[in-house]
Amino acid sequence: MLRDKLALAQKDASKEEDPVRFYTLRLVHAALKDRDLAHRASGKDPVSDDDIAGILIQMLKQRKQSSHLYEEKGRPDLAAQERQEMAVICEFLPAQLPEDKIREVCASVVEETGAQGLRDMGRCIETLKDRYSGQMDFSKASGVVKDMLK
Repeated sequence: MLRDKLALAQKDASKEEDPVRFYTLRLVHAALKDRDLAHRASGKDPVSDDDIAGILIQMLKQRKQSSHLYEEKGRPDLAAQERQEMAVICEFLPAQLPEDKIREVCASVVEETGAQGLRDMGRCIETLKDRYSGQMDFSKASGVVKDMLK
């Protein structure tokens, strides 16, 4: 379903002659195609919507880092382009959970899994990834869970 939305958006961007949007969506499709090929080589199915959301989150993080580096190096024009690409990518991500909701969800998962210490952290994070893939930053969630398990 998300793959179809991306394809339709790329088609519309080519008609609207929006070069940044079209270029960004082409990059997304290239990343999806690469992941599909990797899955096919290992005998897996094509990427799912959750995998696509993960790819988009990874692309978003890369653009944040690039934008920051361009700002530091005195290239505001390139930083602005990275931010435009980030805006396009964000359109296709599911709504992100707010900070307080992340804490609430982490607390419920810790309680539900019966986690006692840091050795149970992996189990908690896996449960969060199964339920909230693409909806939260798992590096933040990891820090929250770690604080709860100390």
